[in-house]
Amino acid sequence: MRRTALLVSTALLTALLPLAVAQAVDDPAPTPVDRFEGEVPFASQPAEGIFTWGGDSDDPPALQLTARSDAPEGEKVLTGTYDISGYGGFSHDFAADEPAHDWSSRKGIRFWWDGQDNGKKIAFEIKDGGANGEASELWTTSFTDDFTGWKQVEIPFTDFVYRTDYQPVGGIDHVLGLTQMWGYSVTLPVGVKGRFAMDDVELYGKADQSLRAGVTTDAAVHPVKEGGTAAIRVTLATTGSAPVADPVTVTYETTGGTAAPGRDYTPVSGTLTFPAGTASGATRTIHVPTLRDKSPESAETIPLKLTVTGAKPPAETPQVVIDAHGLPYLDGKLPVKKRVADLLSRMSLAEKVGQMTQAERGAVGDGGDIATYALGSLLSGGGSTPTPNTPEAWAKMIDGFQLRAQATRFQIPLIYGVDAVHGHNNLVGATIMPHNIGIGATRDPRLAEKAGAVTASEVRATGVPWDFAPCLCVSRDERWGRSYESFGEDPALVESMETIIHGLQGRADGRDLKDGDKVLATAKHFVGDGGTEYGSSTTGTYTIDQGVTKVTRQQLEAVHLAPYRTAVDRGIGTVMPSYSSLDILGDGQGPVKMHARADMINGVLKGRMGFDGFVISDWNAIDQLPGDYSSHVRTAVDAGVDMMMVPYSYKDFTAQLVAEVQAGRIGERRIDDAVSRILTQKFRLGLFEKPYADTSGAPAIGSAAHRAVARQAAAESQVLLKNANGVLPLKKNQKVYVAGSNADDLGNQTGGWTVTWQGASGTHTQGTTILAGMRKDGDVTYSKDASAPTAGYDVGVVVVGETPYAEGVGDVGNGHDLQLSAADRAAVDKVCAAMKCAVLIVSGRPQLIGDRLGEIDGLVASWLPGTEGDGVADVLYGKRPFTGQLPVTWPKSEAQLPINVGDTAYDPQFPYGWGLTTLTEVPEGGAATLRALAVAAAVAEKKGADATGRALVTKARLIVQQKVGAGITQAVAKPFADADHLSLTGRYGAAVEKLITAYRAT
Repeated sequence: MRRTALLVSTALLTALLPLAVAQAVDDPAPTPVDRFEGEVPFASQPAEGIFTWGGDSDDPPALQLTARSDAPEGEKVLTGTYDISGYGGFSHDFAADEPAHDWSSRKGIRFWWDGQDNGKKIAFEIKDGGANGEASELWTTSFTDDFTGWKQVEIPFTDFVYRTDYQPVGGIDHVLGLTQMWGYSVTLPVGVKGRFAMDDVELYGKADQSLRAGVTTDAAVHPVKEGGTAAIRVTLATTGSAPVADPVTVTYETTGGTAAPGRDYTPVSGTLTFPAGTASGATRTIHVPTLRDKSPESAETIPLKLTVTGAKPPAETPQVVIDAHGLPYLDGKLPVKKRVADLLSRMSLAEKVGQMTQAERGAVGDGGDIATYALGSLLSGGGSTPTPNTPEAWAKMIDGFQLRAQATRFQIPLIYGVDAVHGHNNLVGATIMPHNIGIGATRDPRLAEKAGAVTASEVRATGVPWDFAPCLCVSRDERWGRSYESFGEDPALVESMETIIHGLQGRADGRDLKDGDKVLATAKHFVGDGGTEYGSSTTGTYTIDQGVTKVTRQQLEAVHLAPYRTAVDRGIGTVMPSYSSLDILGDGQGPVKMHARADMINGVLKGRMGFDGFVISDWNAIDQLPGDYSSHVRTAVDAGVDMMMVPYSYKDFTAQLVAEVQAGRIGERRIDDAVSRILTQKFRLGLFEKPYADTSGAPAIGSAAHRAVARQAAAESQVLLKNANGVLPLKKNQKVYVAGSNADDLGNQTGGWTVTWQGASGTHTQGTTILAGMRKDGDVTYSKDASAPTAGYDVGVVVVGETPYAEGVGDVGNGHDLQLSAADRAAVDKVCAAMKCAVLIVSGRPQLIGDRLGEIDGLVASWLPGTEGDGVADVLYGKRPFTGQLPVTWPKSEAQLPINVGDTAYDPQFPYGWGLTTLTEVPEGGAATLRALAVAAAVAEKKGADATGRALVTKARLIVQQKVGAGITQAVAKPFADADHLSLTGRYGAAVEKLITAYRAT
């Protein structure tokens, strides 16, 4: 049916309607935004146009203008198809070089949608203020496609809310002004293949004052001690801060809730008036007195009902909450165990289940569901940040969520978690450490602890008490997209770096957790995530991540479980199981998902190892278990998972878990055990006494002192693999030619898990690139692609490697490989042909460089050094010596993978533990010197003199490396790598004996 026919029908009917209804005809004629007849092109800023966008190359929908006989208006409609895994949609931006549009006189926006009745929500956004459509403020709402055929969707502007999960410019004024509008955007459903058709976007109706004026309260929850008086501030706000033309009245009364009027509080009622002409920002205060009865009580609520005329009312009814008081669990002088037992005895099943539930911040909006579902925890997934992304905004956001928890009966505080895996990496401006693979290369446990301490202080200063780190995976195959999250391929190396747990948490007994610079740490991913077999993953296009680890019982104990024994001994507070499956050869079970392995979680971790913290699932991991949803919940809980990370399905999870317990399929003792473990950590963190952010440490975020630690870590992580003719260190008087894709790219240098989940190339946070660091020290010329003339330089430095990725997205075979890009290879070839050269590889794992080793004088494994490129420059220019050692074996070819220290067949490009040095004198001596060192190392080992033993092994290693030079053969590599493993396990005499074997093989 054409729109003209609809209008005719409307005109005929109007004559038959009562006068009051017919007044709608007085509304102004609609204003077209998009007719989709070709008047707006497919184009992007700065021109006016319609354009698509998405999370990856497959996510943007396919759009076209299609002639359809059933078009609601005109001849054509906008049609499209989509199959979105991340996010995707399309936008219409007005021309950036012309004035923005004024929509403030209209009631709302409407359009025709061809319903598919798929039940999916479709987000619709409008773009308000700012410089242009891509630098505006986003306001969002949604509609549900639960109909078939064409339907006109009308959205009053009053329905739009400020988007909290993403703003392109960090937010402007948080006011929907409507006077400078830049267009609209549609976000299509995720996870289903679909098609859509849309037509005739237009502005409709006449704005009334309730669109331009609104009444807000200072908070949705107002806690007050018993006997105190709550003060609720009511504020009038208007678009553009214009005074109201008509009076606004607010009638209020205390009604409902769990508190008893006359016994717990004095009822209040009345009317507030904002007369015509009242300025925006005017405030009135309502006082609600509470009464003291001196008996211990749980928290009680007093809703304050507000009825507003002449303006938009608050989004929800504010509540006064009389704080819980006098109950034993609130007594900070009691032992934690008694506090937990008292609180647990008072809780309902629903409240217990709520404690076992973790939701994503983006899923709970303003946080009303926190009290409704008694949620125990929230998290920020990778890239889930407040707007603006500042320490202050983080603290304010989390405090707002904690305030919501105060509206629950027992006011149990939330525990908020983030993936701060190399510094507070979601926060712009934070100190970003090298990824774990670089920390492993330092072989410096004290530095690992310092890095953990810096991370903890920056995380806690933003109100976050819980860190999903460290990753204790033992990476056995560098094709894995999470390789860089591992300290290395040797469990002994991983164990030695677990000093980071002390940096994060403090002492093993948990006494430091309440401090403002400590966080609860998480050992992940239990167990065997680093051992998954290539090609075993069944997750999307992943090739190895989340796959199957096939091991004997002895291999499982020695390689993958060993780091968790150390973590438990160090007092780790939480453990996260792996997405992967474990196949213990010979046990008859075959591959079993780790979230279902009660034998490992209950039996080994909690039972044999004595872990007394709690187990948190990975993101939606229970959805990967076999069976229906009830089976998922039952299996994971019974396996020993205490808290479920169910980011957007927390309502389904809580309902299902309650049903399972009520049906007797999950025992209440299991629930009580899980909740006791969670509450114990909350008490240890001091959250009951101080639920809100302690921001006293915020000025130190990104400070010079913190960056000095990251700079030291970056320097110590650099592994010098080759140094022919002493090309390194560079001299200040040398003219240096710098090239390569990663020399001046902070995003490539920091890698994945930086600001966003996958990370990104370019500058997205604050730091110093390697090039910028070098420019402070020497005479440097930069040509990224080596296109500038190469004549007249003393030495070249080519910085190449990978671009950012995270998790299975980075798996080799999933759009990634271990080869340098064509541009990087060309830059290496050109520079190294023209002059002496050093090549730095900035990457999360070894890159295959063997075919170019002959033309390269110096080769450095730089890993992912973080924000402090100065640290890399420090070793390049000799301010610090190269001291790093390979934390993983550097292969000759991909065909060798997996290749690891201890393998029977071991013939790598560079062996595990290899690392040349500069500036320090390489010890002199030969076989006789090494023999003497072996005797002395054995004595040190017997006496337990670890520092002496390690120093003797290092001296022997340097002698051997000096003789080996570039002649690394299989006969050299195997004993050399074995020596480093032996040294890490305290067998210093045997380590030197292995080095003697390597020496003799040269």
